[in-house]
Amino acid sequence: MQDPLAHKKDIPTLVKDPGLVEKRRCQIVDAAVRLFVDKGFHKTTTREIARVSGLSIGSLYEYIQSKEDVLYLVCETIHSAIRERLEKNLQVQSDGKTQIEQAINEYFQVCDEMADMILLIYQETNSLPPDSLRYVLQDEERITHIFRDILEQGVENGTIKIRDGKTLTIMAHTIAVLGHMWTFRRWSLHRNFTLGEYTKTQTEMILNFID
Repeated sequence: MQDPLAHKKDIPTLVKDPGLVEKRRCQIVDAAVRLFVDKGFHKTTTREIARVSGLSIGSLYEYIQSKEDVLYLVCETIHSAIRERLEKNLQVQSDGKTQIEQAINEYFQVCDEMADMILLIYQETNSLPPDSLRYVLQDEERITHIFRDILEQGVENGTIKIRDGKTLTIMAHTIAVLGHMWTFRRWSLHRNFTLGEYTKTQTEMILNFID
């Protein structure tokens, strides 16, 4: 499946070994996620990120240039994890209707597992400079495109009935937002729904619309 938004921001580094850069940035991201979820982006210092990641403050700045770079890497890592889970599901050959049902189930599951991280993205992305924010929003679009591609395939093979491209686009965005709804409203939804019940109810409404 071709990804029309396959693009990452290039974060400058003083280190020439790509493998080492990836390893250290994983350490930095893991530390930053814990700190940002616990304290928030603004109350977390780069010195704290360095300490929790096991690096000196000097070493930290060999791999990033600012705390905003760290926030961008955190957002990119979270989005990548969500896409990878969905794309693994798409490797299974099935009709469009079955595939969208499987994708919704997988997506809602990963939204539940990564609820704190998804909430972090929405709370803190306004702290990013405009160029970094553009890439983060593109990552959101890439996730929505996964659902759009499945719906398009279902329309092509006749298992999904959507009358036009605009409706198809709205439905893809609706699925993406419904996963986030579980994240934002879990404090209330948990009183009446398990994740399975929430997924079943939302999936049935979506399938009724596209059938």
